[in-house]
Amino acid sequence: MLKLHILASGSRGNAAIVENGATGAGVLIDCGICKRDFFGRAAEAGFDLAGLEAVVVTHDHGDHVKGMGVVLRGLAKAGVRPAVYASEAVFAASAPLRDAVASVGARFCAFEAGEELVLADLAVRSFATSHDAAASCGFRFDELASQPVGADGAPPSPTVAAPLDSLGYMTDTGFVTDEAAAVLAGVRLLALESNHDGRMLETGPYPYVVKQRIASTRGHLSNAQAADYLRGAAHGDLRHVVAMHISQENNTYRLPRETLVAALADAARTVPVSVAYQDRLVTIA
Repeated sequence: MLKLHILASGSRGNAAIVENGATGAGVLIDCGICKRDFFGRAAEAGFDLAGLEAVVVTHDHGDHVKGMGVVLRGLAKAGVRPAVYASEAVFAASAPLRDAVASVGARFCAFEAGEELVLADLAVRSFATSHDAAASCGFRFDELASQPVGADGAPPSPTVAAPLDSLGYMTDTGFVTDEAAAVLAGVRLLALESNHDGRMLETGPYPYVVKQRIASTRGHLSNAQAADYLRGAAHGDLRHVVAMHISQENNTYRLPRETLVAALADAARTVPVSVAYQDRLVTIA
């Protein structure tokens, strides 16, 4: 089974590890946190960083890449050298990301939204999100196993890939694109942005231009938007939802959970809903 270790989620820094429970291998999504928090929370999660095979980057904003350099250098000192995957546009737009890769001579691999990668024995499919960045994306992770097929008594035919478990990860988007909805259909675990409460944002301390940005189609999903999507996306195999990238100024940790639980009830689904924190590890399995 897949595990999602959310090391940090919010405007001050983001990082999460998708672990292949069958092999212990993992993929890091973004790294906008300090080395101490990264190593400390990975250890708390029980994840052996020797199994970290790759880093995938959603977009170029600092809260998703600013810790990449110190973490990659710390990993290199421990003999761990994951490849780094990002779009060409994100790589070109982010000096911290380029410097991080160069500082340890990491292998950089470019991909574009819509491509499928194979990392840590997982099929990783990217999809475009709508955010005010050079480019931005989310991911679907599918655990794969090679299974022999063939008639009884006959030599097994060439193996085929069979999906075993699936996880969707979508943050930093102003709305759910049709592509995103299609790629995320049927996942067992869903990490879904639920950034702000509309009324709290409207009456909060941010300047008007920032409020407009957050609420725009290139901003962040509100609790209500996340709930609207979830009502239509909930399905019988969905087993856990975690609310992501929660604003500490324009939301609470209670509201997203209550709003998403209510949306699932509207869809006649009883599914656990967790919240991801800025300064605390959350593991979903």
